[in-house]
Order: sequence, then C-alpha cells, then structure tokens
Amino acid sequence: MTRHVIKSLLLKLGHELVGEAEDGEKALQYFTRLKPDVVFLDLLLPGRSGLEVLADLRRADPQSRVVVITAVDQAEIDRQLSDKGIHAILRKPFSFGDFKTLMASLT
Repeated sequence: MTRHVIKSLLLKLGHELVGEAEDGEKALQYFTRLKPDVVFLDLLLPGRSGLEVLADLRRADPQSRVVVITAVDQAEIDRQLSDKGIHAILRKPFSFGDFKTLMASLT
C-alpha cells in the first residue's frame, strides 16, 4: 500500500510522521487538527476522490503544501492539479531516489 511506503520513506529520511489516514474524511480531520508541514494525497481514496479532498484542504488552508500521488500520467490532470496549487506530483511507481529528491525540494 502506498501509504505504508510513504510512511517508511519519511521515517527513513528522518522526518516526523504526524498522522496517516485511510480515507479522505480522516485526512481532512487529521489535517485540521494536526496542521502538517506537507500532505501526501493520493487521487484514489476510499469514499471521496483525492480531488475533492484537495479542494477541502485548500479551503481550510490555501497555503498548505500538498504532494499528489498518482499513477495517472495525463497533461489535463497535471493542469488541473497545478491550477489547484499543489506543490508536486509523485508518480507511481516511484523510487527511493525520486522520493528523496522530492523531499529535498520541499525543505
């Protein structure tokens, strides 16, 4: 599961994990309560789409740093995400090197 891979990589790189959610509703609850520095958001979530969750994150905090995780490689999706102010797109499958480079760009 991508969520567990992200968690492992964050910890391996020395970052603190403040929360992890199994669906979009929990993600919004945790985001509001925990105020993380960076949110990793998959587009495919149980219950609600990642795009719906992203819109709610933006309403809660327009300045939040969001990295979208997706296996979809389409220019239209990239444009939509860029218009919504995400900081990066992490394409699945990704390597440890890809993730490390991404994290370095966020700090």
